Amino acid sequence: MSDNDFIILDEEEKKDQKDDGVQKEESRGLTASEHGKKEDNENEYEKICFICHRPESVTGRMIDLPNNITVCPDCMQRSFDAMTSGSVDLNRLMNMPGVQFVNMSDLENMQPKQQKIKKKKEKPKEFHQLDVKNIPAPHKIKARVDEDVEGQDYANKAMSVAVYNHYKRVATDTMDDIEIEKSNMLMIGPTGCGKTYLVKTLARLLDVPLAITDATSLTEAGYIGDDIESVVSKLLAAADNDVERAEQGIIFIDEIDKIAKKHNTNQRDVSGESVQQGMLKLLEGSEVEVPVGANSKNAMVPLTTVNTKNILFICGGAFPDLEDIIKERLQKKTSMGFNAELKDKLDHDKDLLSKVTVEDLRKFGMIPEFLGRLPIIFTLKGLDKDMLVKILKEPKNAILKQYQKLLALDEVRLDFDDDALEAIAEKAMEKDTGARALRAIIEEFMLDIMYEIPKDDSIGEVTITRAYIEGTGGPVIRLRGQAVPRLG
Repeated sequence: MSDNDFIILDEEEKKDQKDDGVQKEESRGLTASEHGKKEDNENEYEKICFICHRPESVTGRMIDLPNNITVCPDCMQRSFDAMTSGSVDLNRLMNMPGVQFVNMSDLENMQPKQQKIKKKKEKPKEFHQLDVKNIPAPHKIKARVDEDVEGQDYANKAMSVAVYNHYKRVATDTMDDIEIEKSNMLMIGPTGCGKTYLVKTLARLLDVPLAITDATSLTEAGYIGDDIESVVSKLLAAADNDVERAEQGIIFIDEIDKIAKKHNTNQRDVSGESVQQGMLKLLEGSEVEVPVGANSKNAMVPLTTVNTKNILFICGGAFPDLEDIIKERLQKKTSMGFNAELKDKLDHDKDLLSKVTVEDLRKFGMIPEFLGRLPIIFTLKGLDKDMLVKILKEPKNAILKQYQKLLALDEVRLDFDDDALEAIAEKAMEKDTGARALRAIIEEFMLDIMYEIPKDDSIGEVTITRAYIEGTGGPVIRLRGQAVPRLG
């Protein structure tokens, strides 16, 4: 028997052992490739603390306990501190009636099934970083905004400059020892003048996440309604739970005038001044713990931390009765002999809101600390008939262009007489809800047209007239191949 025989025998034993290992693996129903897939799937998720519900990316490495329970180091340390401090006598606790210790095996059934969240995909760092050179200049921002928002020249200019300065601040973080303050804004204007649309246009232009909320639903923490931090949760959701992207987003709080301080009330102002107080740190910049994938904190939802330092806050409101406050202030500055003349002049001043001051807003019910964190204050004009006509046809995404495109899909041309546009604007002025009334009016008279046209393939052109808008006639319909008279 030679040495080679022993070598061959050893190799055969190793092969048999390897085959047995493969068979055992296959007997469990998992191949090596399937094992790899399972590990990859598990790596896509991060662990959640069973106690505080924060993810591993926030807390640091988790401590694994039996029954797939994970606890963060902070919670584990607090548990040890509570046990060693002597504040709880376990021996006495054992003898208390109705007290029993939890069996660890029972926690498996108590634990929610979904106690992990997907890890953020690794992206290049420059994806999140803003480059000063890539931020559009104010004139470019305004030119783009003017395409969608008509008749608000001053507001568009003020917002363009404020947004440009804000994102320069975010991109540079700081300039030497001089810290640049946030360019939070307060927009004042009547309902339907384009406040929300203006903010949406800016967010699309800058490609940043946008959260829109209504201040009427906000209350002080602990009371029925949305708490103040819920606005940050909405922004995180708009950023697909990407914290870094959310921290460069925009939060628009509409109806901000509804949280004005209540006058002559003996009850706790939980939806007024208290909300303003609660928003101070949020506006200035603070770290906020918000739930991931939900609007409210609860035991089933993991939490993450969002820093509001670089989040741009834009507040908007109609501020009814503010004009009366401005009138009262301006009338006090004149002598009695000219008071009547001035009052008549102020009553017919359409740009009265543009004369607003911080003192007027304080008198309205906004606290000084809140106004101090909104350094950019500007007003939007109320819409007159001419502006409504422009809104109908000139913006890039004008409502008339939308209907023309819809009918073009049926190979039908849609036209509007100038008189018809004026009639629509006049009806909108009567409703006194600004540009919002335009769509409701157009939807009403376009209903029958959109219903009937698909029935008849011979229709080639439809012209909307004033008579049709006023209900005294119908639209002008031309058939396909029919000669259309041209004006010389």
